Amino acid sequence: MGVAHVTLDNPPANSYDLEVMRKFAADVDAETARHMADSQVPWGIGALTGTVTEPAWRRKPSWYLVAADDKMIPARAQWAMAKRAGSRVTETSGSHALYVSKPAVVASAIATAARGTTVAARCA
Repeated sequence: MGVAHVTLDNPPANSYDLEVMRKFAADVDAETARHMADSQVPWGIGALTGTVTEPAWRRKPSWYLVAADDKMIPARAQWAMAKRAGSRVTETSGSHALYVSKPAVVASAIATAARGTTVAARCA
């Protein structure tokens, strides 16, 4: 079955869980979302067992782009994480896959952070 024949209603047998995909990339076109789902790889157990001795956000400036319509991490939880890190926050509508659905917004947030980091480094 080629990509042209794959739809949300006709997923391939080896596809990532359809419901998870619909939540993860809710604002991404079906073909792209399907490709994203099919190309996922399992994350390592180290993500759960690794130890962080000194989080960078405790000593370095941080920025956070809240995805207001994220169905994987609720916006309220994102705001809480950003607050804990002391991040400068921007919020936009969109799913967990903002980097695909709203690349210009993500690029703008990165550029803003890069400018802020450069200014902070010069002032230090």
